[in-house]
Amino acid sequence: MTTEFGICNLSLVPLRAEASDKSEILSFLLFGDGFKILESTSKWTQIQTLSDDYTGWIDSKQYEDVPYSFVEAQASSVITGPVLYQTIERIPHGDFIHLLPGSTLPVISDNKFSINSTSYQFTKPYILAESDSFYQNIKPYAYLFLNAPYLWGGKSAFGIDCSGFTQIVFKMLGIKLSRDAWQQAEEGRIVDFLPEVKPGDLAFFDNEEGRIIHVGILLNEQEIIHASGRVKIDLIDGQGIFSKDLNRHTHRLRIIKRFFN
Repeated sequence: MTTEFGICNLSLVPLRAEASDKSEILSFLLFGDGFKILESTSKWTQIQTLSDDYTGWIDSKQYEDVPYSFVEAQASSVITGPVLYQTIERIPHGDFIHLLPGSTLPVISDNKFSINSTSYQFTKPYILAESDSFYQNIKPYAYLFLNAPYLWGGKSAFGIDCSGFTQIVFKMLGIKLSRDAWQQAEEGRIVDFLPEVKPGDLAFFDNEEGRIIHVGILLNEQEIIHASGRVKIDLIDGQGIFSKDLNRHTHRLRIIKRFFN
């Protein structure tokens, strides 16, 4: 049996635990995200994402079949930059799609790109993420999501969870992270003490059972930006996150990891 592949050709597509509109949303696909097709019906398609090996179900009308050579090429393609959205026109359909930060695009030529027989053209000069300036861009890229509401499985400024936030910000910076906080905690290099942190280090937090349940981006040794209720900046110390809103500690610090030299 030949393995089939697909690509998300909409702004944002929910990835669900089961083949039902009422099922839990595990994560989201952004435009250009590629995946392997595991099973397909007229209504639902089970997939495994190529970027972070997440498995779930998407609506069968919310993607386009592509050859593996196309999704393989996406690994070295360009990523949309830190603006709320950028608009592309489908040619010759004459309708529009709004690309969110962290979307993956094929090679752009003359303000256009193509997926199979469909061409897309930017309506304004496009802005791409700059992956070669980590320390210069970590704060503005993270600040783009300030006050985005918390949404389990979310990966956009319209709703985002803690690990979706870190994953999308780091994707724009050219660093691949796994999807969940506990998986991200197994990556990177340990930073031993808070005074040694650099902007962009990730702090991980656990529960009473020792399970990693939260992650945020350190801005310095005293501040962290993270998604909890909304994306916000709080204080951090050796005990954990001190919420400015609640005037108390809310998350217990477990470990700090660095993903960039």
